[in-house]
Amino acid sequence: MRTHTVTGSPYGPLTLVATDGVLSGLYMTGQRHRPAEETFGHPDDTGFEPVVEQLTAYFAGDRTDFDLPLHLDGTEFQRTVWAELLKIPYGETRSYGELAEALGNPAASRAVGLANGKNPIGIIVPCHRVVGANGSLTGYGGGIERKRQLLDFERQGAANALF
Repeated sequence: MRTHTVTGSPYGPLTLVATDGVLSGLYMTGQRHRPAEETFGHPDDTGFEPVVEQLTAYFAGDRTDFDLPLHLDGTEFQRTVWAELLKIPYGETRSYGELAEALGNPAASRAVGLANGKNPIGIIVPCHRVVGANGSLTGYGGGIERKRQLLDFERQGAANALF
């Protein structure tokens, strides 16, 4: 059974989707690869409290990672890429090539990029932390400006944590 709710964020409304009570989607308005609304299930705030609390703490600068059960629905390769995204520390970035190398297939940077773009749980599974080989801000389902804002936000928080 799928349910959904919408919560606010500094980057616009976020649609949270749960499958059998486990977070399976976090989508921004205007997001590329955003599923059709009718696939989100019926509106219901029940069970989303931990997600909303952790997102609120993240956006307040009080949380740098998430501790939530996730239902990541995708191919085996996509799930492998998304698991690797979860290893990128707050305030840091990796290139598509570095992710491909970490997966043991340095030639797969394009495939990594495609899987990254299909990430169903943005922000929590930090696909925004992936950049081009030269550090450029390349594609992001939520838009390049949101990617820049999220990276700037995390870099500022990470820098403040050092002092």
